[in-house]
Amino acid sequence: MTRRYFGTDGIRGRVGHFPITPDFVLKLGWAAGKVFARDGRRKILIGKDTRISGYMFEAALEAGLSAAGVDVLLLGPMPTPAIAYLTRTFRADAGIVISASHNAYYDNGIKFFSAEGTKLPDEIEQAIEAQMDLAMTTVESDELGKARRIADAPGRYIEFCKATFGGHSLAGLKIVLDCANGATYHVSPQVLSELGAEVIEIASSPDGLNINAGCGATDTLKLQQAVLEHKADLGVALDGDGDRLMMVDHAGIEMDGDELLFVIARQMQREGVFIGGIVGTLMSNFGLEQACVREGIPFVRANVGDRYVMAELAERGWLLGGESSGHIVCRHLTSTGDGTVAALQVLKAMVETGQSLVQLRQEMVKMPQTMINVRLAEKVNMAEVPAIAEAVAVTEAKLADRGRVLLRPSGTEPVIRVMIEGEDASQVSQLCEELAKQVENEIQALEK
Repeated sequence: MTRRYFGTDGIRGRVGHFPITPDFVLKLGWAAGKVFARDGRRKILIGKDTRISGYMFEAALEAGLSAAGVDVLLLGPMPTPAIAYLTRTFRADAGIVISASHNAYYDNGIKFFSAEGTKLPDEIEQAIEAQMDLAMTTVESDELGKARRIADAPGRYIEFCKATFGGHSLAGLKIVLDCANGATYHVSPQVLSELGAEVIEIASSPDGLNINAGCGATDTLKLQQAVLEHKADLGVALDGDGDRLMMVDHAGIEMDGDELLFVIARQMQREGVFIGGIVGTLMSNFGLEQACVREGIPFVRANVGDRYVMAELAERGWLLGGESSGHIVCRHLTSTGDGTVAALQVLKAMVETGQSLVQLRQEMVKMPQTMINVRLAEKVNMAEVPAIAEAVAVTEAKLADRGRVLLRPSGTEPVIRVMIEGEDASQVSQLCEELAKQVENEIQALEK
């Protein structure tokens, strides 16, 4: 029976544990190669981030693809969005990224892009999964795929990023850049410096083990400290594979994906670009929704995950979407989330308006938010627990139209996330504690 390998963000796991082992990756490369080679020899790109296991998995994928008769272009360490862009540039049939994004070095994963630089169609994923159940065979020697390295891949991506800045200059700006010791370490500093900024680099010396370790978009403390120490105008933090962005203003205050998404949307409005609307997620701050309403920007929420944001954008034909975690999609520029490109769009707003990040952030006021995780012994369908629905309704009535309530099962651990936002921080905290306790009591009663 075919197993389900592909999750919402590719295939991920702890190195050495199912399914991320060299044997698995070898066969995955072969299975993907067989699917793409059905109509003749194909061409597939492979890129990776800086974690140490990438060397091993790159070799395994290359061998599997070659055994299936597919030619391989090796890009080396490159950001995930760069692989999406270069897949289109080289007219490849697919792109493969070896990365576990913002996770620690001991995790790794595999993500596929289509020829258009987007997620693979479901039917292709299913065909690869079906192929995984077959015995691995190798094509004849004269049909083996060839492999070559693309030496100028970083330069191509750097020029692409610069082109999205519209000919502006960053001269006069001092920027601290945190590359998370990840895949952007050799490209993003070049992008900013070649556009004229004075760039102070931190976490840009990867050793295979330090990716995302106390740095990057998931931990901005060192960036905040560096901005203050160097008296910089702002700080930029990317994650290990370069698809997430956080920024820090000159006072060391963090700006998350919701705030940055709104800054970009407002700038596009000023430029007269029809964005359609903004797609956030269930976790997007209520302040973003309120700011969009005030500025006449349609706003909808998708499920948490860039896959769902992209699907909603494509269905509506809108241009901007993202998550508070910093995964921002500018569909008029890229086919996936790109931290460097998104940072440039925020910087463009600064340059064109003459305003600082502090001034730009004032256009959106984040609502206080409290979230409590309630642990589960087993899955619970909350819609089938009337007492929980009633408790939520009572809480929503107390908030009126000045906040919102969200109960969401985690996709990665046995918990229900109870989240409340509102104008009054103390009220939000109290209501969240009360509701979480009610949810916990009802779940415990069910589990007895």
